[in-house]
Amino acid sequence: MLKTFLTAIAVTLALPVAAQTTMERVPDRPAGEGEGPFETLLIKGATMIDGTGAPPEGPVDIVVKNNRIASIIRGGGADIAADRTIEAGGMYVLPGFVDTHGHNGDPAKAPQPSYGFKLWLAHGVTTVRGVGFGWGPNDPSLSQKSRSAANTITAPRLFAYQVPGTVWDKGVADTPEKGREWVRWAKARGYDGIKFFNNETPPVMEAILDEADKLGLGSVAHLGQRGVSDVNARKAAELGMDGVTHFYGHFESLLDGSRLPQYPADYNYLDEQARFAWVARLADQVGEPGSEEWDDYIDYLIENDVTLSPTFNIYAASRDVMKARNLEWHDKYTLPSLMKFYAPSLTNHGSYYHDWTSEDEVAWRGFYRKWFDLTREFKDRGGRVTAGSDPGYIYQTWGFAYISELEMLREAGLTPLEVIRAATIDGAQEIYDSKGEIAPMGSIKVGQLADLVIVPENPLANLKVLYGTGHTRLNRETNSLETVGGVRWTIKDGIVFDAPKLLADVAQMVEEQKAAQQ
Repeated sequence: MLKTFLTAIAVTLALPVAAQTTMERVPDRPAGEGEGPFETLLIKGATMIDGTGAPPEGPVDIVVKNNRIASIIRGGGADIAADRTIEAGGMYVLPGFVDTHGHNGDPAKAPQPSYGFKLWLAHGVTTVRGVGFGWGPNDPSLSQKSRSAANTITAPRLFAYQVPGTVWDKGVADTPEKGREWVRWAKARGYDGIKFFNNETPPVMEAILDEADKLGLGSVAHLGQRGVSDVNARKAAELGMDGVTHFYGHFESLLDGSRLPQYPADYNYLDEQARFAWVARLADQVGEPGSEEWDDYIDYLIENDVTLSPTFNIYAASRDVMKARNLEWHDKYTLPSLMKFYAPSLTNHGSYYHDWTSEDEVAWRGFYRKWFDLTREFKDRGGRVTAGSDPGYIYQTWGFAYISELEMLREAGLTPLEVIRAATIDGAQEIYDSKGEIAPMGSIKVGQLADLVIVPENPLANLKVLYGTGHTRLNRETNSLETVGGVRWTIKDGIVFDAPKLLADVAQMVEEQKAAQQ
């Protein structure tokens, strides 16, 4: 999210923020937390949803050798000696999920990164693109990335993006030459890509994107309102941007009757209640879906190979803040410090619902209608949409936020198979396109990395069964409530994690913090 990062990298903001201190080190993965990789792991009898958009098929047996899928036996019945067998009859196996918009917490709300890492894994997320995971001279992103790759911490596989001009000691990248120098420096350090907040002039942004393209670094933009008069999403695509996240820059590319957004006379960007309440009213300044302007804009994005990562979920409280505040997982799985951060505040970014009214919520529902329409039409014409959750803000807790994003992609008009594809192969390939490589994960194919999710219920019928709290339904035979679903096992790099055990670890973290505050 914008303010936390811009504050931390010394971009001037008028809102006061809490003093930053160091995040805790992620502990080494203890013995017994995750089993494997095995010389031979056998998953027996599952129904496979392979991530490519192909229909489900089963039963299948999947043989994993160390950290790679070695064979897929359709029809099941494999008679293979294995070091570990998972009896998955009646269950569903999918590729591990990819979250294309991840952050760690900060010391004020979630100081231990393993809190978020375990929640991600417990919800089947085996890969996260951090945009970014940290900042400043002691940015932990690269250390966490390498430790995860070595499986010495309990975490998804991590890809680290950074903001231009940050982390190094040479200051803001405010010229094309300095921008290129920073890109070369970031590449040499081991970063995977660049996250823009729209602070650069067009020439500087263009130079950074050009150098990034030459060196195989990815790019994604949160096109903040301060810079959107110069660089909206259409302009960003023209300059070479790989991806656009959130809604910023889209509607500013579609204004009807003016070149710039129209603000109320008393508007103040630094007042987040005004900032986010006004965002919804921007929908009234653009034409209707299906117009020539909409069609031209969508075609332009597709022609320039732009990927959209909408993060619908992160703004969902705007259309029903009462629901967001009372989500059923908060009591057990959301840290008290995180709930405190979520509460309305003049200083915490994203806690903008200071006096949030039914009029604000109705306006946001209208805004979502057009945002959904834009995303669905982009998808229908062949554009790539991926799943990113942007957790840790606005009542969106790690892991749960990701499943919420899948539900909202479905609401936007993606079919269930398209949602799964967005969450798997398309997210993986968005990360790997800039590297000029085919993603080694994101689908269930022989030779792919063994990143898998095993779920007792069918997520194509009901995405709610992916939530760590499961899905509550009435048993019509007994007239009693029952809870079904929740991920059973998450397999990352051939290592089998017990998802309920990961959730229990998180619940213990929450209880310990509650006890310490009494």
